[in-house]
Amino acid sequence: MSTIRYLKNLIKDRNVASITPSSSFTVKKATRPINFDNDNIIVEFGPGTGVFSEYLLKKLSPNSRLIMIELNADFAKLLSQIQDERVSVYEESALAIDEILENEGVDQADYILSGIPFSFLNNDIKHQILNKSADYLKNDGKFLAYQTSSHLKKSLEKYFSSVSISYEWRNLPPMCIYEANK
Repeated sequence: MSTIRYLKNLIKDRNVASITPSSSFTVKKATRPINFDNDNIIVEFGPGTGVFSEYLLKKLSPNSRLIMIELNADFAKLLSQIQDERVSVYEESALAIDEILENEGVDQADYILSGIPFSFLNNDIKHQILNKSADYLKNDGKFLAYQTSSHLKKSLEKYFSSVSISYEWRNLPPMCIYEANK
């Protein structure tokens, strides 16, 4: 997807944190913990132009589901054009995960993948999102996030039993990749 589209949205939407879509290296590293052999319910926070979504849809089983929650109207409109029965797109905040999962007839997700720029959020909203994420993940579920710094680790440790960090330098900007296990 287009870097120009990201730049246009970066200028008009303070919640857009990147100047370009994530690299294929970041996508593969961040999704490595996902067991694609299983039928999964994956919730994606802040999918942007769908770089991760596109990769996930190639790997997901026919009975898996991908629920995308995107606050940016331009990105949500673009994502809504994806023609795949496994996909649902919501132009909403991640804080609405409870209502969205209820609407989808789903109690919990296997994975939550997040591109939300948590460093841009006030502390209260950040913790509400992380708390709801932990609540709506299955007991062995994973919260996977990619951020531009390691600022999120201490917050994740309040809600998840273990948190690990790796880095992907082949991205602009380089990414810190989190795996938080419930």
